[in-house]
Amino acid sequence: MHTMAKTIMISNDAYAKLKSIKEREDKSFSEVVVELVDNGKTKTLGKLLKDKFGILKGDKEYDAVMKEARKGWDRWNKRYA
Repeated sequence: MHTMAKTIMISNDAYAKLKSIKEREDKSFSEVVVELVDNGKTKTLGKLLKDKFGILKGDKEYDAVMKEARKGWDRWNKRYA
């Protein structure tokens, strides 16, 4: 299966942690990320990144998006749940 590569931006701390896992386990960055995501299937990617790397924590844009998402979820939940 051929997939296109994508560029993402992560903090230097997150990069260092991913690189450490990559080198220790002799895997590619893609393999490390997929494994981390698969191991946390019950978590959202945002929560996984926050838990593993502390990124997004305190990010104003992320917090604003999540606040709006929670409002939308609450409206949906009241209507359909």
